Amino acid sequence: MTDVWIIGSYSTAFRKRPDDSLKTIARESYLGALGDAAFENGDDIQSAWFGNCLMHTWGQGGIRGQVCFMEMIDEGLFPQRVPITNVEGACATASMALQGAAKDIRSGEVQVSLAVGVEKIYRPGADTNPAERQIMFDSYYSGVDNFDLPRLFDEYERAAAFAQCSFDKGEGHTIFMETYGIQAAVHMKQFGTTQRQIAIAAAKNHNYAVHNPKAQYRFPMTVDEVMNDRPVSFPLTRAMCAPIGDGGAAAVLCSTDYLKSLPANVQARAIKLKATALTGGKYRNLDEPSLSYHAARKAYAVAGIAPSDVDVAEVHDATAFCEIYQSEMLGFCDIGKGGAFVESGATGPGGTVPINTSGGLVSKGHPVGATGLSMVYELVTQLRGEAGERQVPNARIGLAENGGGVVGLEEAACAITILERRD
Repeated sequence: MTDVWIIGSYSTAFRKRPDDSLKTIARESYLGALGDAAFENGDDIQSAWFGNCLMHTWGQGGIRGQVCFMEMIDEGLFPQRVPITNVEGACATASMALQGAAKDIRSGEVQVSLAVGVEKIYRPGADTNPAERQIMFDSYYSGVDNFDLPRLFDEYERAAAFAQCSFDKGEGHTIFMETYGIQAAVHMKQFGTTQRQIAIAAAKNHNYAVHNPKAQYRFPMTVDEVMNDRPVSFPLTRAMCAPIGDGGAAAVLCSTDYLKSLPANVQARAIKLKATALTGGKYRNLDEPSLSYHAARKAYAVAGIAPSDVDVAEVHDATAFCEIYQSEMLGFCDIGKGGAFVESGATGPGGTVPINTSGGLVSKGHPVGATGLSMVYELVTQLRGEAGERQVPNARIGLAENGGGVVGLEEAACAITILERRD
């Protein structure tokens, strides 16, 4: 079975893009990845995996990738007759697209494959029009079990009662911010984690994003500023939560044999896809490790590494609490010690394992169908030594944790991606 290499990686800047179509975002993402691979065209691409979650809210379902690439096929920018597989897995969508492309190569079926994720969440007028804003908020319900919402709500009510907080599903609230708030409150009750420790994670990531030209928010924040921002869902404030925005990301993958045929300068920048793993969620007990714990151990076993070997990581911090929690699930610290781990500076510049050097979802942004590939873009940039002022010195191993949807108190799906710098 061949190794898989990332030879092209790209992310658009994340922001509100009311004047850009999904086709425009897909075009920028694809051509950016081609350019990074030093490809003059995409003629060698033999398969593509296209990730998106919310295109149906703009009037297009079903053949999303085919629609977004139609004009580029007409223009000769993307090869004719290449299969495009559409992927949807809530916030883990783009990582699933990456895994699909990698499997095509590992199987020997193709030599070069493309993974793309694009999303438009922001709706023009949502800032002033409550109806448009509610459509935007309601779109997040595509990531939960709509056939059995009572079971989901009962789970949140039970956990909220344990944590002595509230579960508010009324107008102006999103289901995901509520569940993350409850998860954070449960962790505080179980382990003594503090709101200030969550704020430390958020402030650190806002400060990382200052040096990331792709980030949606590029302003520094102090811990006190994070703490004093507008409340969203206790213990979370606005500065602890990912913003609403649009964007795309893409990666070009290839086999070892194909890599050997490329110019030396392209080979030198290739990053090895050392391991991928995917797990599914369930209604777990409050004291039970989540699906990311199991996905990480699967990926570590495939890669032949331990958590201590990871030099830099991107984790799914739709809220800043997630960095605390995922530090535990990924084995960077003991379970229950994530708050102290983050507070110690271990996940910041010069720390044991710098996390979310991109600024994380709370500052880089979170266009859900593109997020996983934007994490890969940050790690590829780090492992190439091209991250500028946010560069982690001598980074060799990078890990991305990307969750999607919710089942009770955990995600419905979790993807782990481990990358390695080419020696």
